[in-house]
Amino acid sequence: GISVFTAAAVTAVSAAAGIVLGISAGYFGGAADGAIQGVITLFQAFPSFVLAIAIAGILGQSLANSMIALCAVYWTTYARLSRSMTQQARSANYLKAAWLCGAGNGSLLFRHLLPGVARQMVVTAALDIGNVVLSMAGLAFLGLGAGRPSAQWGTVMNEAKDYLQKAPWVILANGGALFITVLCFNLLGERLSEGME
Repeated sequence: GISVFTAAAVTAVSAAAGIVLGISAGYFGGAADGAIQGVITLFQAFPSFVLAIAIAGILGQSLANSMIALCAVYWTTYARLSRSMTQQARSANYLKAAWLCGAGNGSLLFRHLLPGVARQMVVTAALDIGNVVLSMAGLAFLGLGAGRPSAQWGTVMNEAKDYLQKAPWVILANGGALFITVLCFNLLGERLSEGME
Protein backbone atom coordinates (compact mmCIF):
# COMPACT_ATOMS: atom_id res chain seq x y z
CA GLY A 1 0.00 0.00 0.00
CA ILE A 2 1.64 3.16 1.28
CA SER A 3 5.15 1.71 1.01
CA VAL A 4 4.80 0.98 -2.72
CA PHE A 5 3.26 4.38 -3.54
CA THR A 6 5.89 6.30 -1.58
CA ALA A 7 8.66 4.19 -3.11
CA ALA A 8 7.31 4.95 -6.59
CA ALA A 9 7.25 8.67 -5.74
CA VAL A 10 10.83 8.57 -4.42
CA THR A 11 11.98 6.74 -7.55
CA ALA A 12 10.19 9.18 -9.86
CA VAL A 13 11.69 12.26 -8.17
CA SER A 14 15.16 10.69 -8.00
CA ALA A 15 15.02 9.66 -11.65
CA ALA A 16 13.79 13.08 -12.82
CA ALA A 17 16.46 14.98 -10.90
CA GLY A 18 19.24 12.57 -11.81
CA ILE A 19 18.39 12.44 -15.50
CA VAL A 20 18.18 16.23 -15.88
CA LEU A 21 21.49 16.73 -14.08
CA GLY A 22 23.12 13.82 -15.92
CA ILE A 23 22.20 14.90 -19.43
CA SER A 24 23.18 18.49 -18.60
CA ALA A 25 26.60 17.35 -17.39
CA GLY A 26 27.12 15.02 -20.34
CA TYR A 27 25.98 17.57 -22.92
CA PHE A 28 27.71 20.74 -21.70
CA GLY A 29 30.82 19.16 -20.15
CA GLY A 30 33.41 21.51 -18.68
CA ALA A 31 32.86 23.07 -15.26
CA ALA A 32 29.23 21.93 -15.04
CA ASP A 33 30.24 18.34 -15.69
CA GLY A 34 33.07 18.54 -13.17
CA ALA A 35 30.83 19.98 -10.47
CA ILE A 36 28.07 17.41 -10.95
CA GLN A 37 30.60 14.58 -11.12
CA GLY A 38 32.15 15.80 -7.88
CA VAL A 39 28.78 15.79 -6.10
CA ILE A 40 27.98 12.31 -7.46
CA THR A 41 31.35 10.99 -6.27
CA LEU A 42 30.83 12.57 -2.84
CA PHE A 43 27.41 10.97 -2.40
CA GLN A 44 28.53 7.58 -3.72
CA ALA A 45 31.55 7.52 -1.40
CA PHE A 46 29.23 6.39 1.42
CA PRO A 47 27.10 3.24 1.56
CA SER A 48 23.70 4.37 0.34
CA PHE A 49 21.63 3.06 3.26
CA VAL A 50 24.07 4.46 5.84
CA LEU A 51 23.87 7.86 4.16
CA ALA A 52 20.07 7.65 4.11
CA ILE A 53 20.06 6.85 7.84
CA ALA A 54 22.30 9.85 8.53
CA ILE A 55 20.15 12.25 6.50
CA ALA A 56 16.88 10.94 7.95
CA GLY A 57 18.36 11.14 11.44
CA ILE A 58 19.32 14.79 10.93
CA LEU A 59 15.93 15.72 9.45
CA GLY A 60 13.89 13.84 12.07
CA GLN A 61 11.27 11.10 12.06
CA SER A 62 8.55 11.49 9.45
CA LEU A 63 7.49 9.93 6.18
CA ALA A 64 8.40 13.08 4.22
CA ASN A 65 11.89 13.22 5.74
CA SER A 66 12.57 9.56 4.99
CA MET A 67 11.50 10.19 1.38
CA ILE A 68 13.84 13.20 1.15
CA ALA A 69 16.70 11.10 2.55
CA LEU A 70 16.16 8.37 -0.03
CA CYS A 71 15.83 10.85 -2.91
CA ALA A 72 19.19 12.32 -1.84
CA VAL A 73 20.71 8.84 -2.10
CA TYR A 74 19.13 7.40 -5.25
CA TRP A 75 19.43 10.30 -7.73
CA THR A 76 23.15 9.67 -8.26
CA THR A 77 22.61 6.40 -10.13
CA TYR A 78 20.40 8.09 -12.73
CA ALA A 79 22.75 11.06 -13.05
CA ARG A 80 25.79 8.85 -13.64
CA LEU A 81 24.06 6.61 -16.20
CA SER A 82 22.34 9.41 -18.09
CA ARG A 83 25.60 11.39 -18.23
CA SER A 84 27.35 8.40 -19.79
CA MET A 85 24.54 7.85 -22.30
CA THR A 86 24.50 11.54 -23.25
CA GLN A 87 28.24 11.59 -23.87
CA GLN A 88 27.86 8.62 -26.20
CA ALA A 89 24.92 10.24 -28.02
CA ARG A 90 26.51 13.69 -28.50
CA SER A 91 28.09 12.65 -31.79
CA ALA A 92 24.95 10.93 -33.11
CA ASN A 93 23.79 11.95 -36.59
CA TYR A 94 20.27 12.84 -35.47
CA LEU A 95 21.65 15.43 -33.04
CA LYS A 96 23.90 16.92 -35.72
CA ALA A 97 20.92 17.09 -38.08
CA ALA A 98 18.78 18.80 -35.43
CA TRP A 99 21.57 21.29 -34.75
CA LEU A 100 21.95 22.06 -38.45
CA CYS A 101 18.20 22.67 -38.62
CA GLY A 102 18.57 25.38 -35.98
CA ALA A 103 17.71 23.52 -32.78
CA GLY A 104 19.08 25.24 -29.66
CA ASN A 105 20.57 23.64 -26.58
CA GLY A 106 17.22 23.41 -24.82
CA SER A 107 15.60 21.65 -27.75
CA LEU A 108 18.54 19.27 -28.17
CA LEU A 109 18.52 18.40 -24.48
CA PHE A 110 14.82 18.00 -23.75
CA ARG A 111 13.34 17.18 -27.14
CA HIS A 112 16.01 14.91 -28.61
CA LEU A 113 18.25 13.58 -25.81
CA LEU A 114 15.85 13.30 -22.87
CA PRO A 115 13.28 10.89 -24.41
CA GLY A 116 15.94 8.35 -25.39
CA VAL A 117 17.72 8.51 -22.05
CA ALA A 118 14.47 8.37 -20.07
CA ARG A 119 13.32 5.31 -22.01
CA GLN A 120 16.45 3.42 -20.97
CA MET A 121 16.10 4.59 -17.36
CA VAL A 122 12.69 2.90 -17.05
CA VAL A 123 14.42 -0.44 -16.41
CA THR A 124 16.61 1.07 -13.69
CA ALA A 125 13.57 2.73 -12.14
CA ALA A 126 11.59 -0.53 -12.06
CA LEU A 127 14.47 -2.27 -10.30
CA ASP A 128 14.99 0.67 -7.95
CA ILE A 129 11.40 0.67 -6.68
CA GLY A 130 12.08 -2.67 -4.99
CA ASN A 131 15.29 -1.31 -3.46
CA VAL A 132 13.51 1.83 -2.25
CA VAL A 133 10.73 -0.28 -0.69
CA LEU A 134 13.40 -2.20 1.23
CA SER A 135 15.18 0.99 2.27
CA MET A 136 11.95 2.62 3.45
CA ALA A 137 11.12 -0.47 5.47
CA GLY A 138 14.61 -0.36 6.99
CA LEU A 139 14.29 3.31 7.95
CA ALA A 140 10.84 2.70 9.42
CA PHE A 141 12.13 -0.31 11.37
CA LEU A 142 14.87 1.90 12.85
CA GLY A 143 12.29 4.50 13.86
CA LEU A 144 13.27 7.00 11.15
CA GLY A 145 10.26 6.57 8.89
CA ALA A 146 6.60 7.28 9.42
CA GLY A 147 5.36 6.53 12.92
CA ARG A 148 1.93 5.37 13.91
CA PRO A 149 -0.78 5.36 12.65
CA SER A 150 1.19 4.59 9.48
CA ALA A 151 1.03 0.97 8.34
CA GLN A 152 4.51 0.83 6.78
CA TRP A 153 6.03 -2.63 6.83
CA GLY A 154 9.07 -1.51 8.79
CA THR A 155 6.96 0.24 11.44
CA VAL A 156 4.73 -2.81 11.91
CA MET A 157 7.71 -5.17 12.10
CA ASN A 158 9.45 -2.92 14.62
CA GLU A 159 6.41 -3.03 16.90
CA ALA A 160 5.97 -6.77 16.38
CA LYS A 161 9.54 -7.69 17.33
CA ASP A 162 8.66 -7.65 21.03
CA TYR A 163 6.04 -10.32 20.37
CA LEU A 164 8.19 -12.49 18.13
CA GLN A 165 7.92 -15.58 20.34
CA LYS A 166 4.19 -15.18 21.02
CA ALA A 167 3.02 -14.06 17.59
CA PRO A 168 5.74 -14.70 15.00
CA TRP A 169 3.21 -14.63 12.17
CA VAL A 170 3.00 -10.83 12.34
CA ILE A 171 6.64 -10.39 11.32
CA LEU A 172 6.51 -13.37 8.95
CA ALA A 173 3.43 -12.04 7.15
CA ASN A 174 4.89 -8.56 6.73
CA GLY A 175 8.31 -9.93 5.78
CA GLY A 176 6.68 -12.21 3.23
CA ALA A 177 4.70 -9.34 1.71
CA LEU A 178 7.87 -7.25 1.54
CA PHE A 179 9.77 -10.10 -0.14
CA ILE A 180 7.03 -10.70 -2.74
CA THR A 181 6.77 -6.98 -3.55
CA VAL A 182 10.51 -6.60 -4.10
CA LEU A 183 10.61 -9.81 -6.15
CA CYS A 184 7.77 -8.61 -8.38
CA PHE A 185 9.53 -5.33 -9.17
CA ASN A 186 12.82 -7.13 -9.84
CA LEU A 187 11.07 -9.49 -12.24
CA LEU A 188 9.35 -6.52 -13.89
CA GLY A 189 12.72 -4.83 -14.37
CA GLU A 190 14.19 -7.96 -15.92
CA ARG A 191 11.27 -8.32 -18.34
CA LEU A 192 11.54 -4.67 -19.37
CA SER A 193 15.28 -5.12 -19.87
CA GLU A 194 14.69 -8.14 -22.08
CA GLY A 195 12.06 -6.25 -24.06
CA MET A 196 14.49 -3.42 -24.85
CA GLU A 197 17.26 -5.69 -26.09
